Amino acid sequence: MGTATSSDLQSAELLANIPAYAPEALGDPSFRAAYGLKYNYMGGAMANGISSEDLVIALGKAGMLCSFGAGGLIPSRIEQAIDKIQTALPNGPYAFNLIHSPNEVALEREACELFLKRGVKVIEASAFMDLTPFVVKFRAAGLRKNADGSIHMENKIIAKVSRLEVAEKFMRPAPKSILDKLVAEGQITAEQATLALSVPMADDITVEADSGGHTDNRPLVSLLPSVLLLRNRIQEELNYPEQVRVGAAGGISTPQSVLAAFAMGAAFVVTGSINQACLESGASDHSRKVLAQAGMTDIMMAPASDMFELGVKLQVLKKGTLFALRAQKLYDTYIAYDGIDAIPAKERTTLEKTVFQDTLENIWKMCIEFFQERDPEQITRSENNPKRKMALIFRWYLGLSSSWANRGVKGRELDYQIWCGPAMGAFNEWVKGTPLEQWENRKAVDVAHALFNGAAYLYRLQYLEMQGVQIDGKYKAASVRY
Repeated sequence: MGTATSSDLQSAELLANIPAYAPEALGDPSFRAAYGLKYNYMGGAMANGISSEDLVIALGKAGMLCSFGAGGLIPSRIEQAIDKIQTALPNGPYAFNLIHSPNEVALEREACELFLKRGVKVIEASAFMDLTPFVVKFRAAGLRKNADGSIHMENKIIAKVSRLEVAEKFMRPAPKSILDKLVAEGQITAEQATLALSVPMADDITVEADSGGHTDNRPLVSLLPSVLLLRNRIQEELNYPEQVRVGAAGGISTPQSVLAAFAMGAAFVVTGSINQACLESGASDHSRKVLAQAGMTDIMMAPASDMFELGVKLQVLKKGTLFALRAQKLYDTYIAYDGIDAIPAKERTTLEKTVFQDTLENIWKMCIEFFQERDPEQITRSENNPKRKMALIFRWYLGLSSSWANRGVKGRELDYQIWCGPAMGAFNEWVKGTPLEQWENRKAVDVAHALFNGAAYLYRLQYLEMQGVQIDGKYKAASVRY
């Protein structure tokens, strides 16, 4: 074969053209601009500090956003995280999770007050079924009018939702009734309340599909387009200067899923389960190990601690643990009886031996000690309510099982509550035979780079295919490059 001459090149037929495409170009550039990012990539919050300070800092230093998992933590622990993260990332980017806590209203209120006091400018609002005065206050308290008459929104909200009706609440301005009440209580100014009627509650919406933890198990390919259509209708109606962006979460764990989300119109992508298996997470090494071995079917739903009485469930790992089965047994018992004294003796003994490993009386004493520091009102409300007392005792197990998993408590391995979605299994399949197959090698930034590098590569292949170029299937498997 000879060397092509200039005349050969001039007469050659151009079959296809493939421009350069950097991973940094994936997604909506306004998302990067709003949060000072290099990539449209976010590590979603995982409660109880699983999305740890180290995880937030590592991703932040790499130009990615991550939300500290403040859910389930007391204010003093959250403040420790604020100190560490603000020291490491004085100019961001970082976010903190504000989780809706219907059974622990004081914690939601105190977390919101702490964020305002310490200058946390970005929160990820999750598990909300309706707007509360606390999240409305956070939004409104950061509003002011610029010299040109535009509205400056100092406090940003990224709302994680899985239902259209909840998404709409965050896409619209705050309810006037809540704003008026906050003004009357002196918590925001009248001007802030007026400005709040002209801006959406959230800057960004994260559409949460089939994820680990709290989830409605909805498929992303159905949910994301529906939320985007809703956003477009509301934008046409209200004509915000900047439309609410919509991102994708749940099932994001391979280059194909990243590219698919962006192709459907996502402004950014959010990962969760795969970060829990990384070295920077707040999980124990035992949890990281079993997560790295999980397949897509090694998951199931189990009762949630924070919304136990409502029957809300979350998605957890079932491989190597009996938590889901034991948690369901507790919920079935809660539904069947009016209090712990109504539980048949044989059934009660079984629960004490296999689940609690202690008497229910002793568990109640520990509940009293716990809530005296965390939320004393919980004990007061249970004094003359046997059903509620039973719920608190059962929630003791549900709450601690996550802590046991995070701390790697010996002897409680079968009770570990490890939040996990099918994305974990898909990721494990993708990285087989590479250094990332071993949990000891998994670093959050490397994982993020591998996903975005792979997605950009696949985008270029698709660009060629759209021009009629046939590509051998062996080239379509994005390799793990970071």
